[in-house]
Amino acid sequence: MADSTSRPPNAVPPSLARVAFHAMAAGLTPLIPVPFLDDYALRQVREQSVRDQLKERGLKAPDKAVAVLAGSYETRSLGGQLVSYLKAVALFPVRKVFRKVFFVLWVKDCVDLTSVCLHHGYLLHHALERGDLDAASLQGEAPRKVQAAIVAACAEMDSRPINQALRRLFRSSRVLMAEATRAFLDPKRGPRVPDPKAENAEVRSLTDRLLQELWEERGYFTALEAHYDKQLKTGLAATEPRAATGT
Repeated sequence: MADSTSRPPNAVPPSLARVAFHAMAAGLTPLIPVPFLDDYALRQVREQSVRDQLKERGLKAPDKAVAVLAGSYETRSLGGQLVSYLKAVALFPVRKVFRKVFFVLWVKDCVDLTSVCLHHGYLLHHALERGDLDAASLQGEAPRKVQAAIVAACAEMDSRPINQALRRLFRSSRVLMAEATRAFLDPKRGPRVPDPKAENAEVRSLTDRLLQELWEERGYFTALEAHYDKQLKTGLAATEPRAATGT
């Protein structure tokens, strides 16, 4: 990922720093103990990440396009909301019990969400740099095609190196450790009251540490870009009208 502005050869691009910050913020949403509120917070973070990237390029997309690029459009439909609701109702008692007992499950939630948002945010930046989205195409089907290529590219990658780095970071997270300890030692207390100042500082701290890890994995992200390029080309070719054969 490269910015057009000059910087030292080994410096982390500001664009990657912004993507990593939003990914880390998304990764902490499982700490919200209220059903559906954690999903709402995650959706807000992911959609804000999309809007920020578009804004950097002077672009403003319809809400539908933002939701598609953030991966939240289906869950905002009536059917998607119903499925999400039923799933949350079924899993909440299990998640509530096990999260209080097994810290590792909480870490896994945080790692999984951060990894997804990091990969998607990175590839959206790549797509915008390539010119796959502009003011006109954001009004049509391009966001859905770009999102489909992003999802397919991520599915082709072995994300274990990135997830291992994230796992190390979250296991040492002060906010995560404090919340797990509070839940274990005093389970009868009500939902925690988040401290925005402390958690913003924690997100920035985790982001800085994540960037140090990720900048050593530049080859991984170069390969990720190549998978996206291939998937988008394949998807576009599949939608092009076939020439008449005369038969």
